[in-house]
Amino acid sequence: MTVRAMAAEINEGSVPAYYREVYDAICCRTSGRVQVEVFQKLLHRTNLPKEALNQIAEHVESTHGFLSKLSFYKALALIALAQQGKQPRPKLLENCIQELPKPQLGDPKDLSALRMQPAQEDVLTISQTLDKLLERDKVQVELIPEKKGLFLKHVEYQVTSQRFKISVYRRYSDFDVFHEVLLQRFAYRVVPALPPKRMLKGVLTSVSEREFIEGRRRALGRFINLVACHPFFSEDELVKTFLTFSGSDVQTRLRDTYKKMGDEFMTNRIATLAKEYLPADIQAQFSTSRELIRNIHNSFQRLRDRAEKMAERSQENATDLLLFGQELSTLGSEASPLPPLAPTQSTWGALCESFKSLSVEFVVLSDKATQQGRREEDDVVEKLNFFLDLLQSYRDLCERHEKGVLHEHQRALQKYGVMKRQMMSATVQSKEHATVEQLESRIVQQESAIQTMELRNYFSLFCLHQETQLIFTCLPITSHILGAFVSSQVQGHKEMGEVWNELQPKLGSLFASKNGLKSSN
Repeated sequence: MTVRAMAAEINEGSVPAYYREVYDAICCRTSGRVQVEVFQKLLHRTNLPKEALNQIAEHVESTHGFLSKLSFYKALALIALAQQGKQPRPKLLENCIQELPKPQLGDPKDLSALRMQPAQEDVLTISQTLDKLLERDKVQVELIPEKKGLFLKHVEYQVTSQRFKISVYRRYSDFDVFHEVLLQRFAYRVVPALPPKRMLKGVLTSVSEREFIEGRRRALGRFINLVACHPFFSEDELVKTFLTFSGSDVQTRLRDTYKKMGDEFMTNRIATLAKEYLPADIQAQFSTSRELIRNIHNSFQRLRDRAEKMAERSQENATDLLLFGQELSTLGSEASPLPPLAPTQSTWGALCESFKSLSVEFVVLSDKATQQGRREEDDVVEKLNFFLDLLQSYRDLCERHEKGVLHEHQRALQKYGVMKRQMMSATVQSKEHATVEQLESRIVQQESAIQTMELRNYFSLFCLHQETQLIFTCLPITSHILGAFVSSQVQGHKEMGEVWNELQPKLGSLFASKNGLKSSN
């Protein structure tokens, strides 16, 4: 029996009340459909021969693990035919003009036990600590000095995974393709963004170009470490391929791997059941969490900006100390004699020697200030950027959810409404039978598409709820950042203080006997 014919039967009220009672007893409360697993249990309950069960299952259509109401009614009719000793073929149902045959399944109330309940495991909650996430893998991204290509300069990176204990070589374009397929596979997860490929030509000097390449290397390192530590990404074949495949064309391998798997909705075992696991106030929780994370993101951006300024000042301080020492050295190398009228003829030469001696100490101070700047950049700014990349990817995910899944769902509903109006108009105007049938077919297809979009929407919310937990799980990284900041300042001031303390008595011994100064203790 076709979908159209079955729909006609329902409209005529020819479906037995027993069908509706069985359907109400075992359908999923949230989706309003029957899960395939539940239907299989019902089939085995009939004690029909295996051959008959296989024939019935072959003629019943399902979408994303569910039977629609029409498909389920068709299945009940086929079960009834088989119980009567007939072949369970849809063509035989065309003879059931008055009423569809009634299967023998017992009291519908007793069938409610077949309905699948959400698993006892808490699939919605991410039970991971920050330390456990960070322990999943640590990936080093190092720049390879050699530039390849006859006409274009290509930057290549050595990517080393601590987890897989292997090093592979990747170019930016490899990262780009990896990011592309990762976003397609995990559209409902926090996929970090990539840094830009290049800056505008003619804007960069040779020095700033080196800085840009180094900044991009750091950003790629943050990207791959965020991916490698993600509780779902880290176990995916795409990530393993990117971190371990040593063949000549990793981009093709990545695309082929994605094509074999499809997106997460197609492979996640609870994707079609997501609605059953979501809390009733999911939208309110989402709005509150989103606002809080937005405020945290904005605050940490300002903290990062201040930390960058401090690191820059440390580097500027290193430059100033070095130049200060060089000026002392230049002054100490002054060979011009003093004029006869100068009263310090005897001491000027000794002073010049002292200046040259002190200049060496300022080189040490400059080196310490440089090390302090690097600590502030590596231990503080880089950790802040790592956390900010994660927060930004969450905000990007929220936008994808609203502009992607929700927008497509709304557009599909509008299209469905247009089709329904066209159907009503065609029926009233008594248009050709073929035209009406085509509209019916399109409406059925659109209903299926809407059901799929609704399932995807709930799965998107499910993933968004988990990703929100992931952000909150990572909040303790702020204590790591502050700890690194305090430690870098303590170490920097201690090292600088030691050099200044060593310099002070030298200053006194160099000048006290020559100009009347007393050494301070």
